[in-house]
Amino acid sequence: MHKYLITGGTGSFGNTFLNKIIDSDDYSEIRIFSRDEKKQDDLRKRIQKPKVKFYLGDVRDKDAVENVVKGVDYVFHAAALKQVPSCEFFPLEAIKTNILGTENILSSAEKYNVKKAIILSTDKAAYPINVMGMTKALMEKVMIAKSRDLDSTNTIFCGTRYGNVMASRGSVIPLFINQIKQNKPITLTSGSMTRFMMTLDNAVNLVLFAFENGRNGDIFVQKSPAVAINVLANALKEIYNSPVKINEIGVRHGEKMYETLVTKEEMIKADDLGDYYRFSADNRDLNYEKYFSKGTDVKKINEYNSNTTEQLDLNSMKKLLLKLPEIQSDLNN
Repeated sequence: MHKYLITGGTGSFGNTFLNKIIDSDDYSEIRIFSRDEKKQDDLRKRIQKPKVKFYLGDVRDKDAVENVVKGVDYVFHAAALKQVPSCEFFPLEAIKTNILGTENILSSAEKYNVKKAIILSTDKAAYPINVMGMTKALMEKVMIAKSRDLDSTNTIFCGTRYGNVMASRGSVIPLFINQIKQNKPITLTSGSMTRFMMTLDNAVNLVLFAFENGRNGDIFVQKSPAVAINVLANALKEIYNSPVKINEIGVRHGEKMYETLVTKEEMIKADDLGDYYRFSADNRDLNYEKYFSKGTDVKKINEYNSNTTEQLDLNSMKKLLLKLPEIQSDLNN
């Protein structure tokens, strides 16, 4: 019987992942680690499962992290600061949580012989231009660097990278829906901006795929469709039969016009696994003269980004939105 730990376990991913595994019979305990006591209390009352244990603490606190990691078999590290503008204004806070917090988690996982730790990253880590993406990119590098020290152990560190998770905390979809319900104009930054679209179930399935297939230093990406933000806004208007206007307010601090899930450089060594890409760590040491490899012309390689993937039209976006429980609930009331 396994013991699982979900950091940031009261967030959107944590809730969905918990729902996915809670009815299985292969665990003796699931630990939820987060710093929000109100969310913990709400989740505890909702699930009422004695094998789900709640630990209050912050990934920045090494002692709290060691306390919760000790004794677990598998770690799913979702705790992070994720709001792009907030991280722009408070970069040191993002560093403390996203980079140093991850170091605490992985160091404790190594110390206590955790079987596998999976970190959750973001498309913003590829060609990062904002603090959130930069700290997530460094989080990935921390995982890869620490994975190189695990050859002689039974511990595996790997990761996932995914795009916008629909209706998750920080997603524009709840914002647009609230504006529609209040009969206010939808405010979007740029209508031609494109973003990958994933459901929370997609995100969970990607993590489970990494859980089953991850080797040390691997990062997994799920192939996902993308949509222009004005198409998303108009799809929501049609679903809610709303006449509200759409106002473009300009690109916010640190935003990109499109997101990249796999860079050109990563695509050189990426394995195409059908629904997923896997790219592995560069495991050479610093003595490069020992190695000889034929170079690849990166100009012949295409990155995998939200402009080059499958583009959702209005009807396709509506079908995807109508799968969201939040929207189904609204339409049934």
